[in-house]
Amino acid sequence: MVLAPPHPAGKPFLIGGGIVAALGLVWLGPWLFWPGILFVAFCLYFFRDPERVPPAKPGLVIAPADGRVVSVTTAVPPEELGLGPAPRMRVAIFLSVLDVHVNRSPVDGVVTRIAYRPGAFVNASLDKASEDNERNALAIKLADGRSLAVVQIAGLIARRILCDVKEGDSLRAGDRFGIIRFGSRTDVYLPEGVRPLVLEGQTMIGGETVLADLRA
Repeated sequence: MVLAPPHPAGKPFLIGGGIVAALGLVWLGPWLFWPGILFVAFCLYFFRDPERVPPAKPGLVIAPADGRVVSVTTAVPPEELGLGPAPRMRVAIFLSVLDVHVNRSPVDGVVTRIAYRPGAFVNASLDKASEDNERNALAIKLADGRSLAVVQIAGLIARRILCDVKEGDSLRAGDRFGIIRFGSRTDVYLPEGVRPLVLEGQTMIGGETVLADLRA
């Protein structure tokens, strides 16, 4: 199996693991070398960043992350985004440590707001993680004026959410915008009136799987 090149966020871990392995080999013996090599191999796998091909059909909402759909329900978007109190459909995707953790834009649009909020680190597969856990939320304005929200949520062993875009940036569906290290969840709040085309339990491929059709 050929792995995709690692995301830049994995470089500190790869370098650190390599240093540990080198120290073990040169000074401290093989007992430290082999754990270091295993850690480097794990990081190469975890931080893999494969290319994805979004659907060519316009007006689609695509999955922002790999993983399993754990919730399809109505919910109010994070208040820090200023999208109002009206509930809208939310699709929650849980990422295990075996999934690709790179986050991708679900739509074409402009980032109008980014809001980080510290919080707890409960199991990201639980519904209360959307409210209680550390999160970073983005509001994206579509060409027709509607807005969509995508939220990066930390999990049990995730302690670092990275967002590589800023307010005012334009995104195309499938563009990378960040990564969450070591287990997490990504929620998508669809524009009001838009219904999801996925069900709980389905497996998502970030940047490719269709979540909804904005024109339906």
